[in-house]
Amino acid sequence: MTPSTVTEPSPAPGVLSVLTARDWRLFGLCAAATVAAGVLDVVPAGTVVPFVVAAVALALLASLVGHAVDALGDRLGAGATGVVQSALGNLPELFVCIFALKAGLYDVVRAALVGSVLANVLLVLGLAFVVGGLKHGTQRFGKGRARTISLMLVLAVFAWLIPSLTAALHTPAAGHEWGLSVVTAFLLLGLFGLSLPAAVGRGEAAEADGVPAGSAEASAEAAAQAPAPAGHTVRHDPASTAAADAEHVSQWPLALAIGVLAVAGVGAAFVSEWFVAALEPAMDAVGLSEAFAGLVVVAIAGNAVENVVGIQLAARNQADYALSVILQSPLQIALVLAPVLVLVAPLVGATFTLVLSPLLIVALLLAALVSVLVVNDGESTWFEGATLLVLYVLIAASFWWG
Repeated sequence: MTPSTVTEPSPAPGVLSVLTARDWRLFGLCAAATVAAGVLDVVPAGTVVPFVVAAVALALLASLVGHAVDALGDRLGAGATGVVQSALGNLPELFVCIFALKAGLYDVVRAALVGSVLANVLLVLGLAFVVGGLKHGTQRFGKGRARTISLMLVLAVFAWLIPSLTAALHTPAAGHEWGLSVVTAFLLLGLFGLSLPAAVGRGEAAEADGVPAGSAEASAEAAAQAPAPAGHTVRHDPASTAAADAEHVSQWPLALAIGVLAVAGVGAAFVSEWFVAALEPAMDAVGLSEAFAGLVVVAIAGNAVENVVGIQLAARNQADYALSVILQSPLQIALVLAPVLVLVAPLVGATFTLVLSPLLIVALLLAALVSVLVVNDGESTWFEGATLLVLYVLIAASFWWG
């Protein structure tokens, strides 16, 4: 009888062996920028340089968070990954706003929250439409998922604006804006909690994650989530996954991804404090108003992940994923970030309400309504993107003087 041959399982690769040259470059840039921001926070180096270095460090750390969350994609599922990526992608902005509240920069925080919505819905989505349209022509996407996200954004914005309207219209609730803001915060957080089961479910149809049924992306996702037969190893076709491997880091071990998230989160907390400390001197030196600094500078620096990832997805003709990533961020800002700041502000000795100036109210309403209009037909062109960019520039310019 011929003895059976037993195949020994190959040892798992080391944690560091899966890192690519691109990963090491990102680690090195993040470390160098963080150290430089810390040094410039102590050593006098003018008024603008420390701010610029801190902003670059913040953007790099946000990008690192995005890479680490991307590495969790195969384990969490596409829906859960989108939610986690948006939540952790907004983590640097949360830290910036908390330190800004502690410094008494209330106008900067309010403008930054509105600016984050504007930046994603008008600037980033506009750039994604322009890049995708010029490269691939008219791009089409599943209307269901995009329409749901945009409608939720409109409803969240409407709820967010109730405290502002009570103050502006001098209703009997005027003078109780903080209490109304707290009630609104709890209700919005509750609404976000209710939306999570549908957002993170792995067993939903492909459309729930913005991928049309029958598309290549849907097939690839289904294949990735299917369990492998016992004793077999799933191997993906290199030709079909080369583009994805070039952009993603899904081969990172779980321990490495979690470790990077923890380190990047701690680094973002420190850099955010240095960023806010350098913000006021830079505004005085350049002549920026608090409203413009929050609406444009802080909002763009705090949303670096969505700014880059959404445009890259559109350039790869993955319009469904691009829309999901771009629109999830402002939705979580309205449902989570703004309410959390209302509840956390007393812990840093501040009182923060959701009361906005009339121009911020109008800008926020325009962004929410535009998000519905641009996804209603299920397709995008470069010209639609250009109109979004023009609207963003006009709104930003209106806040230059305050």
